[in-house]
Amino acid sequence: MNPLRIAVIGAGAYETSRSRGYQAVIKQLTDFYTFCAICDRNAEACRAAAEAYDIPAQYTDVEDMLQSEKPDVVFCLTPTDSLNVMAMTVAKHRINVITEIPIAISLPIADAITETCRQNGVKYEIAENVWHWPHEQLKQKIVRAGLLGKIRHARLWYASGSYHGINAVRMILGCEPIRALGYAAEVPTQPYTGYGDEAMRTRWWESGIIEFPGGITCLYEMPPPGARGSHWEIEGTEGHLSGDQLTLYNGGGTYQIEDVYTEIEGEQVLDYVRIETSPPIVWSNPFVKYKISASDDIAKASILHSMYRAVTEGIEPAYGPVNARRDLELWIAIRESARRGSVWITLPIQETTGFERQIHEAYERKYGGHPISGVETLKEAPFSRASVIWAVAGWL
Repeated sequence: MNPLRIAVIGAGAYETSRSRGYQAVIKQLTDFYTFCAICDRNAEACRAAAEAYDIPAQYTDVEDMLQSEKPDVVFCLTPTDSLNVMAMTVAKHRINVITEIPIAISLPIADAITETCRQNGVKYEIAENVWHWPHEQLKQKIVRAGLLGKIRHARLWYASGSYHGINAVRMILGCEPIRALGYAAEVPTQPYTGYGDEAMRTRWWESGIIEFPGGITCLYEMPPPGARGSHWEIEGTEGHLSGDQLTLYNGGGTYQIEDVYTEIEGEQVLDYVRIETSPPIVWSNPFVKYKISASDDIAKASILHSMYRAVTEGIEPAYGPVNARRDLELWIAIRESARRGSVWITLPIQETTGFERQIHEAYERKYGGHPISGVETLKEAPFSRASVIWAVAGWL
């Protein structure tokens, strides 16, 4: 294998940041990648990351890095509102690009990034991690094996960033939704610190119904912070999946997903996950040799491997902009439905919604440029950690 040269934009402000987590996994995937550079406006954060992961070159200007290093792949790990600017800038240099999630803050912006990548002949992957978690991959296999019978409905509770939960459910079901209905309201809460470190006293509550082909319905809710955390269930005529447990009806029994580890150089590494039905269903960890074991690290490695295969084999990324757009589209449909007074929204959405126009207007007010036509003028914009979708919809 010939490793690809990879650069990262966004060093991560602290050791436990998502960017640092990706950098650690990149460093482990020695057959697939070699670091060439890292870029961040914060020179100290850039230096700290470079030292931690032995990255040879440091930059504080994206254009300088792209022109000087000419990497094979650039991973954009910058704030949500900047991803359109970073991705389109990288693509125009004819460099393959991975971005953090979500794909964009609206569908027109997602389409603009995708089209820019297409025009420049580069691969584009989006770092959606949930469907790559080992237990989620096993659940997908359980449903494909028919153990639940005919799928009837799903339930989804997600505390924030609901595209993650939507992604999990959609990938398990393996089909595309046909319409959605939503409700949303801003409700009072106990004082808390918001995503942008601002003092907050309200939080959005949203819920919805999503219909899939074959009479499958998903009941969705994103409540304010409280006792219920993120959770999803899938039910069929023959059984259901709830959390990490499979229950089969008519005396079929209850089964817990089991993690099985192997020892490599004195370290316990996840080998596979299984459920002891007859026959057992097993998902094996393809990154055992790299000692990548934690669920989210396996997801990170899967995303990076997806891009490696796309570049070296000339195939499409495993998730890519099509799937990323569909996950975002479902949430937008729910919120547009709520904005219109809880009416059904047919999917796919055919035009820019009023809700998306509100997001675009908030973006222009905050940064002084349009998120599509103003990309060139936005390269030096002071992008903040809290996205405008937090301000408009209380959503990450």
